[in-house]
Amino acid sequence: MYRSITFVVLATGAAFAAPTSAAALDRYVERPPAVLSPDRAEPWINQLRARPVSYRDVTGPVVYAPGRSDVAPRSRFAPDQPVRSAAVEPRRPADEVDPRFLPSVVDYATKETPGTVVVDTTTRHLYLVMTGGKARRYGVGVGRPGFQWAGVHQVTRKAEWPDWTPPPAMLKRKPDLPRHMDGGPDNPLGARALYLGSTEYRIHGSNEPWTIGQAVSSGCIRMRNEDVTDLYGRVPVGTKVIVM
Repeated sequence: MYRSITFVVLATGAAFAAPTSAAALDRYVERPPAVLSPDRAEPWINQLRARPVSYRDVTGPVVYAPGRSDVAPRSRFAPDQPVRSAAVEPRRPADEVDPRFLPSVVDYATKETPGTVVVDTTTRHLYLVMTGGKARRYGVGVGRPGFQWAGVHQVTRKAEWPDWTPPPAMLKRKPDLPRHMDGGPDNPLGARALYLGSTEYRIHGSNEPWTIGQAVSSGCIRMRNEDVTDLYGRVPVGTKVIVM
């Protein structure tokens, strides 16, 4: 009886001892790699379950799915298609002018005498009438809506690198403007100015050449500094100016 009991106890002990020894050695067994799908949008738990579910079976190295080992998987937050920015029209450099408004000599039929200046505010061109049915044509900027005007005047004064004193009406519209600005490259009247009669209007240069060909001024006729300097040398005081 005693021996039978002893045998059972020993057999039972052996039965418990064997698994314990295998579990201790199991930690040294090489584990299969965890295979991750290149699509990270898949639930991660499903990716890991491509191998046996036991947590011990995912302690090996992590590799990407076959055929994608050299490509990192896309982020789950990355769009399926590359983001395309809206098409943006190329912008001209700040000092570049549309070729249509560069100086040129053109055919010009008119009854005005040579030396007359004609400003066409519709086409944004200034014409200096020449002999032989020709004219020297320049691009200009003109008055914006509400500031257009037309008339016939004479050049009553000329100035190089003129000072600028905004008139009261302009200061009322834009009270942040300086009350006076000395002539120079930063002055909005630019390199030269031709004053028209007793009006507050002028033909003058501009430190914003990209506005040539546009209706942006408060009524003055603006030109590139290079062009107004050229015109200044050709037009004396007393020249007839027609703005239409």
